[in-house]
Amino acid sequence: MNSNDNVKVLRVYTSSTDKLKHTPLYEMLVFAARRNGLAGATVVKGTMGYGGSSIVHSAKFWETNDKLPVVVEIIDEGPKIEAFFEVIRPYLESVRYGCLVTMEDAHVLFYKAGGKKTVFEL
Repeated sequence: MNSNDNVKVLRVYTSSTDKLKHTPLYEMLVFAARRNGLAGATVVKGTMGYGGSSIVHSAKFWETNDKLPVVVEIIDEGPKIEAFFEVIRPYLESVRYGCLVTMEDAHVLFYKAGGKKTVFEL
């Protein structure tokens, strides 16, 4: 990916409590994106929200509910994002309480790849 590239952003709106085989859905999505060679993925945990059930969940300190909205954003070239969606579709279809997936065009204004950490020997 380079500056001035046109890319796609795949967003998966789900819950912090959604799991697949005892693994949080958001974690599974990030590792799947990495295995499939996508440019990047980010998980954003919300403080308040509601979905198709219209039940509002929030992170107020007096509530003991750990169910909070989570958005997983994955970015790369359009064909790679579209192919990746087909890979994860079966997982998303098996989510018990549902989720929402969107895809939109984005324009990279600035991109600088980070270097890998090196270990210095003494």
